[in-house]
Amino acid sequence: MYEATVHLVRHGEVHNPDRVLYGRLPGFGLSDLGRRMAEGIADYFGDRAENGRPVHLLASSPLQRAQETVAPLSKRLGLPVTIEERVLEAENAFEGLSSVKRQLRRPKHWPLLINPFRPSWGEPYKAQVTRVLAAVKDLADQAVQEHGDGADVVVVSHQLPIWVTRLWAEQRPLWHDPRSRECTLTSITSLHIGPSGVESVSYHEPNKELSKQALALPGA
Repeated sequence: MYEATVHLVRHGEVHNPDRVLYGRLPGFGLSDLGRRMAEGIADYFGDRAENGRPVHLLASSPLQRAQETVAPLSKRLGLPVTIEERVLEAENAFEGLSSVKRQLRRPKHWPLLINPFRPSWGEPYKAQVTRVLAAVKDLADQAVQEHGDGADVVVVSHQLPIWVTRLWAEQRPLWHDPRSRECTLTSITSLHIGPSGVESVSYHEPNKELSKQALALPGA
């Protein structure tokens, strides 16, 4: 029987004093709070491993904030990290802008807002789901082949790709209000995979108290 769990972890808080929608831009690493969050993730999965639930593979988006989030866990478990391009942050035409809500009042940006279902300002939701699921399948297959049924994989990614993948798995519409996303910083969205594919989803916030202190920005 094929069985695996892939835990999609959102990165920690980013040092971003200018409140830029940073998207795929380089040079945005974790804040002090974000580093505490990363240590919290290492403690969470490290404690699970000590209680009989080991992690078998680690993977991360290539972006700095994701790699810095997975680093303490890699050190704690003594596991290498696979850089996985397919769990990268979504493309976004507003990347690099600050005060995005104010920017949206400018007529030059209005053509980007004509189709929220695609969305017209960036990478289509379906495209994000397709690439994330492909990465999830490959990583789960590798973990099962190398470690047997019940293998666990941790992947550090970004809010929007994680959220739309969860919506797909729960058979909900991909279009959504960004304010409704249940995907806080360093939250864990776990895809439980069986012979038929993703069979269920669970969600956990091991850094819930730290997240209350974090700067919340759209697209972050």
